[in-house]
Amino acid sequence: MDFPAKFKAIRKAENLTQKEFCEVLGFSESTYRKYEAGFIEVGAPALLKIANHPNFKKYALWLITDDTAPTCGQVSPV
Repeated sequence: MDFPAKFKAIRKAENLTQKEFCEVLGFSESTYRKYEAGFIEVGAPALLKIANHPNFKKYALWLITDDTAPTCGQVSPV
């Protein structure tokens, strides 16, 4: 799964609209829509915003490596 699909999976698992996801993370809506659509490449700052956010840390390992570690609280949104 590529980063745009992963971003969308996290957002959907958390029952957030694109606008709500952007508000929580401090992304501009236009930039985020381009990330999710795959129009612009996802960079380290965007990945770190999600991976380090308290609401989404549980997906950090999966986001970066595709792995999970449920015993450590690291899960997949799908």
